[in-house]
Amino acid sequence: MSDKNKRSVVNSGGGGVFNEISNHFKLVFRLIRDPRVNPFLKLIPIATLFYLVIPDLIIGPIDDAAIIGFGLFIFVELCPQDVVEEHRAALAGTIPGEWRDPQVIDDDDIVDAEFTEED
Repeated sequence: MSDKNKRSVVNSGGGGVFNEISNHFKLVFRLIRDPRVNPFLKLIPIATLFYLVIPDLIIGPIDDAAIIGFGLFIFVELCPQDVVEEHRAALAGTIPGEWRDPQVIDDDDIVDAEFTEED
């Protein structure tokens, strides 16, 4: 088979920004549970969440969001790329498969009839 016929079926759920943020958090949780990721790298998201517990040096939620977002971004970037892509594909709902054209139905295969109920 040619590469042209190899395709993936992708769930196009949409959702915009909130869906992307949700998928990023799900990706981080999946990477933390994956044994192929270095245990020292797993300390990065844990440390960013620990940042929420310690007292703030700067008052306001913007610095918290920036530190957590940056920490999670760095964690995903430092993880093995093949592992990240595998989890992203799973989160996107990618179903591997091959494209097949639908079967062509000949006019000889179609039966034209009317339904009648008999006792």
